[in-house]
Amino acid sequence: MWHTSRAEYQRGIMDAISDPNIRDVCVMAGAQVGKTEMLLNCIGYYIHHNASPILVVQPTLDMAQSFSKDRLAPMLRDTPSLRGKVKDPRSRDANNTTTHKVFPGGHISMVGSNSAAGLASRPIRVVLCDEVDRYPASAGSEGDPIQLARKRSATFWNRKIVLVSTPTNKGASRIEAAFEESDKRQFFVPCEDCGHEQTLKWSHVRWDKDQPETAHYVCEECGSIWNDAMRYRAVRNGHWQATEEFKGVAGFHINGIYSPWTPLADAVRDFLSAKKMAETLRVWTNVYLAESWEDQGERIDDYAVAERAEEFGDRIDKRILVITCGADVQDDRVEIETVGWGRDEESWSLDYRTVYGDPSSPQLWQDVDNILMSKYETEDGRILQPRATCIDSGGHYTKAVYDFVRPREGRRIFAIKGMAGESRPIVSRPTRNNIGKIRLFTLGVDNIKELIFSRLKIQSEGAGYCHFPADRPDEYFKQLASSEKIVTKFSKGFPRREFVKTRTRNEALDCRVYAIGALAILNTNLNTLADRQAHAAEKPKDNAPINQQPRRAYRKPGGFVNGWR
Repeated sequence: MWHTSRAEYQRGIMDAISDPNIRDVCVMAGAQVGKTEMLLNCIGYYIHHNASPILVVQPTLDMAQSFSKDRLAPMLRDTPSLRGKVKDPRSRDANNTTTHKVFPGGHISMVGSNSAAGLASRPIRVVLCDEVDRYPASAGSEGDPIQLARKRSATFWNRKIVLVSTPTNKGASRIEAAFEESDKRQFFVPCEDCGHEQTLKWSHVRWDKDQPETAHYVCEECGSIWNDAMRYRAVRNGHWQATEEFKGVAGFHINGIYSPWTPLADAVRDFLSAKKMAETLRVWTNVYLAESWEDQGERIDDYAVAERAEEFGDRIDKRILVITCGADVQDDRVEIETVGWGRDEESWSLDYRTVYGDPSSPQLWQDVDNILMSKYETEDGRILQPRATCIDSGGHYTKAVYDFVRPREGRRIFAIKGMAGESRPIVSRPTRNNIGKIRLFTLGVDNIKELIFSRLKIQSEGAGYCHFPADRPDEYFKQLASSEKIVTKFSKGFPRREFVKTRTRNEALDCRVYAIGALAILNTNLNTLADRQAHAAEKPKDNAPINQQPRRAYRKPGGFVNGWR
């Protein structure tokens, strides 16, 4: 049973969507505040009370299909006033499929923002755009997905455009840009002790050190302490208030502190976990606080990173749990980085090799294979080998890479293709639709590079920190940290962030990207593995003979570039 009073802030948003005097609505919202439920209620309203053609735009077609099956279908089935208005897609009616449904007086289509065809057919009165910050810059070659969807509604005098999303990066966030052009409505709640009305801010969430269960909210006026029950009551008594003049767009900003489904103790636990690394803190800021993230500087000082290099011993650090490799293929060589990973993705650059030769020759690939079979001994006597490897196949030697990985997929040696774009995940589902019929993974290289740059800024050992050996040449650090920078460019009037090269050589950065991709494909929970390792180390040891396996140093002859050694 739906009760709007449970999350009172939803009422004003839904009223604006159904208000005939408001054409555009944007909602910049955090997680667990009911964004999807509000969209579903909007759809239900237009089906039952104000039949209209409706378009729901999700970031991808897969997400549109999931929305239809997992969210829309249950609502249509379980809501008495809607039951029977839309036929089941299994009814063999061509007008009712998973992504297109017809009801008396209208229809609803669900499309992916990356499909120009889905965005360019049929006039639409109600356009609902979900998670707009995850849309690509262009739907194919047709232009901005939101503008394409808007054009669908041009023939309706009473059209409605709704944009909903959590924000992403400052200056490149669609939902933040839309909110800035709106009347910027904020939800004010009263303190039950002093009556002061205020918006809920993270700076007023307090807790005892290392005790998230003590989390509470503090009134900004009188300092009274609110527990979760008092916070929920304050939200039920709150109201929306515009902070700018209305110019045709009703804008709403709501963060996770208002959510009745997330206790503050859980929010604090998430924050304490996220703040270990910049990339996880950014996600938490976007998703929970519904605030955009602004990077602190766009370039990394390679000299400062090199200054942190340290002496490695004959055996690798005992904190290393998993090893992965990344290989970049050039016209006359293959460059390979071997990376060790510990708890919270703390990393150690164990080795960097350049194998010279013709990438179309079997001998070069035999040398590569020998490197990928190297064994490393940890300080506590464990023997580790690379668990996964990613090799770039996007250059001139695609067939050679495919031929190499095909018989070695069982060893988790994979061909990859890097794709730029902020909306691309770190690793996409593999496909065999290629000439080699091998599992080809696509890596979202922009997101991985941002992750690398954020980790290179970490100054102290622990979560995300990057360790490098003292004998690594300066050229390596220049390629890793200073070979590319992030710039904001405008495509069809919309900002998008992309990486541009600042120097010719960037193989070290690419190899680290591929090593991280290999870790993502491996999908190992490093923290769970670390806990198991620690538990095993605490067990009493018997009098079994000490492992007599010969020790092998991770350092091997040769180096990053042969002439530098």
